[in-house]
Amino acid sequence: MKPSEAWLKTWNEKRNLLACPNNLNDYFEETTVAGKTIDHLELGSVSIPTGDILVRDPLVYIQKDAEPYLIKVPTGEFPVTAAVVVPDDNDEDCARYAAVKVQFTAYDAIRFEEALIGTEDLVDFSEGEFFGFNVDAGLGCVLDKETLKYFCAFQDKFHSENPGKNLYDDYFAVLFAANYAENPIYQREAGDWINWKIPGTDYHIPFFQSGFGDGTYPVYYGFDVAGNVCSLIIQFIDIELAYSEE
Repeated sequence: MKPSEAWLKTWNEKRNLLACPNNLNDYFEETTVAGKTIDHLELGSVSIPTGDILVRDPLVYIQKDAEPYLIKVPTGEFPVTAAVVVPDDNDEDCARYAAVKVQFTAYDAIRFEEALIGTEDLVDFSEGEFFGFNVDAGLGCVLDKETLKYFCAFQDKFHSENPGKNLYDDYFAVLFAANYAENPIYQREAGDWINWKIPGTDYHIPFFQSGFGDGTYPVYYGFDVAGNVCSLIIQFIDIELAYSEE
């Protein structure tokens, strides 16, 4: 859906307020942030056939009419990386995925701005706020408008052929457990990520744990020095805010 002229005017007036308060490059380039050890986990590739992208909870918010973000990205297959907060030796917590990045080009981001759909209420939006996407099943995924269509078709077929069955318990749980068995680092036994190939297609959609679990999380475009989109980053944990002693 094309945003209104009034919305675009307000967006351009307030774009500086949509900047990420953190330098997200640190999450993917440094080995420590706010005193916490950070490691990086490769999650395979994501398929972007049209450039119209979305970020969703794959078990709760997959709907045919979901709107993609306003700004298109390059098309193709792109690497996906998680920035992981590694628990200390005496820490009983599990590894937490603080952010997940899709890298579209070879260029580095010099600024990060929240990705929007074009229907958000910007009139009363102020500094320190964000819109984000909702998570109710502890998972996130990046997908394209085209792969969304195939995902929805798979979902409908599964439910029609398996009445009373649960898509996670009766399909995805086995895939998560198998991926843990093959790639146990920074995963719990039930599995914390998969790179799912939609049956009957060559399209890949990575699923990954959402940091501290359910909530609302911001998604940022990374823009290079020329002003082009070079990356997309989902921030699940503000590491400085969550772990700094200050």
